[in-house]
Amino acid sequence: MAPKKEDRKGGEETLTRIAIVSEDKCKPKKCRQECKKSCPVVKVGKLCIEVAPNSKIAWISEELCIGCGICVKKCPFEAIMIINLPKDLEKETTHRYGPNTFKLHRLPMPRPGQVLGLVGTNGIGKSTALKVLAGKLKPNLGRFTNPPDWQEILTYFRGSELQNYFTRILEDNLKAIIKPQYVDHIPKAVRGNVLEVLVQKDQRDVKDMLLQDLDLEQVTDRNVENLSGGELQRFAIAVVACQQADVYMLDEPSSYLDVRQRLKAAQVIRSLLAVDKFVIVVEHDLSVLDYLSDFICCLYGRPGAYGVVTLPFGVREGINIFLAGFVPTENLRFREESLTFKVVEQQEGEVVKKFSRFKYPKLKKTQGNFSLEVEAGEFTDSEILVMLGENGTGKTTFIRMLAGALPSDPMEGEDGEEPESLPQFNVSYKPQKISPKFEGTVRQLLHKRIRESYIHPQFNADVMKPLTIEALMDQEVQNLSGGELQRVAITLALGQPADIYLIDEPSAYLDSEQRIMAAKVIKRFIMHSKKTAFIVEHDFIMATYMADRVIVYEGEPSKRAFARTPQSLQTGMNKFLANLDITFRRDPTNYRPRINKWGSTKDREQKEAGTFYYIGDD
Repeated sequence: MAPKKEDRKGGEETLTRIAIVSEDKCKPKKCRQECKKSCPVVKVGKLCIEVAPNSKIAWISEELCIGCGICVKKCPFEAIMIINLPKDLEKETTHRYGPNTFKLHRLPMPRPGQVLGLVGTNGIGKSTALKVLAGKLKPNLGRFTNPPDWQEILTYFRGSELQNYFTRILEDNLKAIIKPQYVDHIPKAVRGNVLEVLVQKDQRDVKDMLLQDLDLEQVTDRNVENLSGGELQRFAIAVVACQQADVYMLDEPSSYLDVRQRLKAAQVIRSLLAVDKFVIVVEHDLSVLDYLSDFICCLYGRPGAYGVVTLPFGVREGINIFLAGFVPTENLRFREESLTFKVVEQQEGEVVKKFSRFKYPKLKKTQGNFSLEVEAGEFTDSEILVMLGENGTGKTTFIRMLAGALPSDPMEGEDGEEPESLPQFNVSYKPQKISPKFEGTVRQLLHKRIRESYIHPQFNADVMKPLTIEALMDQEVQNLSGGELQRVAITLALGQPADIYLIDEPSAYLDSEQRIMAAKVIKRFIMHSKKTAFIVEHDFIMATYMADRVIVYEGEPSKRAFARTPQSLQTGMNKFLANLDITFRRDPTNYRPRINKWGSTKDREQKEAGTFYYIGDD
């Protein structure tokens, strides 16, 4: 039975239920208004659902709704969600955009002189919380019809740290800067030369240090529109870091960056701290978030429906709570299963029969003043090889040589023998940057590109269902967000029949849960279809989860690089981390890799022992 409305003192009613109507999916012109016709409350003569064939969107009254859920099942476009909220949340609404739309409860509390990390899935209100804290969005406390004025908002937050924070935003004009999530859009807004833009923005007089720390010295003469994804990301961090502000907010500062650059960026962000400065970071790479933050707020709820911010936790505890899916302080479970990273279980689980071995010879390629040498190696089917290396060490070049898109430089054979030629492989490739040019819906795109797989029930169960592609089917490809595009691109790449799947950064724009899901999907697909995958991945947690073996790239980025022969996960990781001078340990609760703070006891012990990548069970 539906939860009853409670009656509090003063006869005020609290609602423990919200109704969400998705603007993208609700199309009253194309249906028969089944929601209204089947609603028992409407049949009694009350206006619980209002919709006509010419209206833009259905409206559901949350006061009259009895939570029967009939409209949810009847809607042909699956546009309605009726959600029963946890009891105490009604008093703590921070913001709601409008009727039947997203609702945010509580706010994260930034503390001066510390880095606050926010972790949660996409669409759960992290960006909304940042906008509110930056003073760009006035919180309406859920009253979107008659929004409160600032006096009332300050009274509402009375007694919490947020009261002082908002008072300062209003009176002292706290200056807040946000680094946007999608750096691809920066060239549309910023024109000109990299150095000129930085000189113009440099209020803290740290331009030269930032150029050195963020490896931007070689791109100073370029125009912003000619920068690659990683360069744009570092440029955006530099622009934020060289301005004078009181609140620094960084939305996903690590996408497109390699492991070394992620840690460099983390150090730059930590250098912004001062006694009276606030720094807030939203990050999906959990090992970087761990390294960067001083304390953490998790966000849970239903994406696109409602989001709840937890109380602040310590870094380790906060990330473990997010992965476990259980908040002990509120005694609340927000995810069915907990996420763990046991590396051993994959090797012992099933013995995979391998049928074919492929070899590739020693390769060499020179492009301009960059040269890449690849040691000869071999790989088998049902195997995932993860390529580890910094940006600009020729990982994509090697992928394109395997795909036959780039010819290798002619090599001399030994003792006058003929050099081995590169065998021809059928290749499916997912590029690093995805820019949608297709006009039409996701359904039409899948139908056109991968019709065979898209109809196949096995592909549906293994790939499309876990990546929740079904929910995106009727959306226009042009309107998809970064994470949605990424999932569609992974589906397209895996759907094409090929011998080798080359997947470049499958984790960009995905949130932490989706990353683990995508890693599972790719691993399961490669095992079932008896194919090989070469994957470029900088998210450490995801790379260690997927890799059977690793190819380590060494050398100087953009000048000379060497690709070593494929090695086992342990030796390859050790070699790669030794080059970066970083050590990892494992968390005893859920075995996720954690970066040791530089110069800590653990860090020194592991370096002396030579175990940079530590698998141990303790």
